[in-house]
Amino acid sequence: MNAPLPADLPEAATAALLHVEGLGVAIARTDGEEVRPVDGVNFAIAAGETFALLGESGCGKSMTALALARLLPDGGRIAAGSVRLGDEDLLALPEAAMRRVRGGRIGMIFQEPATSLNPVMSVGAQIAEALAAHGLRGAAARAEACRLLAAVGIPDPERRLQEFPFQFSGGMKQRVMIAIALAGRPRLLIADEPTTALDVTIQAQVLDLLAELQRREGMAMLLITHDLGVVARVAHRVGVMYAGQVVESGPREAFFATPLHPYSRKLFAALPEAAKRGGALDAPVGSVPPPDRHFPGCRFAERCPAAFDRCDEEVPVWHAVGTQAVRCHLYEGVAIPRRFVRETAGAADVVAARPAQSVLEVAELAVHFPVRKGFLRRTVGHVKAVDGVSLRLQPGRTLALVGESGCGKTTVGKALLRLIEPTAGRLWLDGERYDALPLSALQPLRRAVQMVFQDPFASLDPRMRVGEIIEEGLAALGVGADHRARQARVTELLERVGLSAEMRWRYPHEFSGGQRQRIAVARALAVAPRVIVCDEPTSALDVSVQAQLLNLMRELQHEQGLAYLFITHNLAVVEYLADEVAVMYLGRIVEEGPIERVLGVRAHPYTRALLAAVPRIEGAGGAAPDVGGTGVAGGSTATPGTIMAELPSPLAPPSGCHFHPRCPYATDVCRIRYPAPADLGQGHRVRCHWPLALR
Repeated sequence: MNAPLPADLPEAATAALLHVEGLGVAIARTDGEEVRPVDGVNFAIAAGETFALLGESGCGKSMTALALARLLPDGGRIAAGSVRLGDEDLLALPEAAMRRVRGGRIGMIFQEPATSLNPVMSVGAQIAEALAAHGLRGAAARAEACRLLAAVGIPDPERRLQEFPFQFSGGMKQRVMIAIALAGRPRLLIADEPTTALDVTIQAQVLDLLAELQRREGMAMLLITHDLGVVARVAHRVGVMYAGQVVESGPREAFFATPLHPYSRKLFAALPEAAKRGGALDAPVGSVPPPDRHFPGCRFAERCPAAFDRCDEEVPVWHAVGTQAVRCHLYEGVAIPRRFVRETAGAADVVAARPAQSVLEVAELAVHFPVRKGFLRRTVGHVKAVDGVSLRLQPGRTLALVGESGCGKTTVGKALLRLIEPTAGRLWLDGERYDALPLSALQPLRRAVQMVFQDPFASLDPRMRVGEIIEEGLAALGVGADHRARQARVTELLERVGLSAEMRWRYPHEFSGGQRQRIAVARALAVAPRVIVCDEPTSALDVSVQAQLLNLMRELQHEQGLAYLFITHNLAVVEYLADEVAVMYLGRIVEEGPIERVLGVRAHPYTRALLAAVPRIEGAGGAAPDVGGTGVAGGSTATPGTIMAELPSPLAPPSGCHFHPRCPYATDVCRIRYPAPADLGQGHRVRCHWPLALR
């Protein structure tokens, strides 16, 4: 059974456009057996409505989307159920007819635009290819492609049609994917993690764009995500998926006010928030069971804190609870939702006094990359990726470096380890300068400072076993008396990060994303460092795996006094984990200080814009987003404070304050002179001509 459609939808939208009943997907294994990643999924979506399918990685969300479009991988088949789009049964169509449906009545935005776009075809050719599949070619196709790029907010669309995907930013590539998905004017748009790994400002732009296009076209939208903030911002109804089944469904406002299923409540408990600082996040233990498991009872039972004997032996049925529906034995005979009280604080730990001595310090760091052109490769300019950054890292404390993609955060982290050579600046480790040391003399730095990279799959050698990957650093830096001692250290590290010693014999591809990130942490810890540079370590992790990793990092910091430089665009993580924060824009720090001061005062308009762009779950229990009203004629759906302009190029940054072209408070002095640092007290500093007027 499904929860009823929301009453606030327009009358024309109350008839469901998409009906999915009992959908099951089977995939054949090499041993002849089959696995069931999707097993009995039911939901419906009305025209003009957004239905969010929520859950951890491995729950079957993306496989459900692929099944709707009949794009299953080799060996996959629809094992059961029906999928009706309007009056048509999609599973009964021959493949030739289904090709007309894909990209026509159904559009799809895939999770990773960088891998979904063809790197050797221009953007215009890829949009034209989608248009040609629906009978539009030549000059008419080019005009329509230009219109689509303009519709998704890409400036100068005529020129950019000729460009290739590598010439677009991450947010722009996602907009191109949306344009391709809209080429056939679909009635149903499937958006599979459309904002994963995008920074908060680009994420806000993409979500606002989807909402505006939905309002304009009246599309139904299936939004697949693990981000509760995104769900709170754009969804009308929510379905929670676990181990191949939907376990809870209902209107967005009811779901956020009172999540019913124990799994849903665990997802809320795992959210990092400022109110939970000092306490551990209540992440679900373990992980999603594999699709080859047989379940005699509830699929969540082994991870459920409320499980009892019946949960292990009997499959739960659907129960209607108010406007919601839940598949759980706890709601037998319950007609009124039980009140949900979110945990907002954990048991505070004793925080050590701020030490006077920094373990690592950087002053006026600059990294400029030359731009060369012509046959003789003459230098015609420099990309000022980092331009005068000063930071201090202290034992047992976390400094968060935040900002949009392209602002220079990762370059700062790599320059601290001399993985990228600084153009200028001074670097100290325990008071000793190391910026001028030859590479052969940097072994003490390599032992003291380690890095956890953003993409663990790319940073782990796919040809080496996990045990060899961790031991390699030990051998290279001379840690451990012999091979046996290093093997014992590998065992200790794997167990410390929550993995078993037997996993040392596996290769990286045999692990989930969260497990690979734990391996990357174990490798960084192997040589007993005192500083760890964490470059977006949680950017692509779902909320429960993120909580497990944050709990681990917090425990390690308290046990070993580690200093963290936490590079991220996830401000919710910053609020939970960081002690100090530095806000970076176009290679420079524009605001810095204690976390409570910077995020409380928000003296710089860029800091305010970043925080305004963060999707929040507070207030999500209110009215659903408008999907049928006309709104303000010609108005924008942009969230107040959202930065709509693109980040300027560091090759030619704006004169004066670099932020002035995007700043609503800019005056003439902002366009002429870069602001000097202003001290706002309590270690809080800002570079803005008018900081006091903004408080």
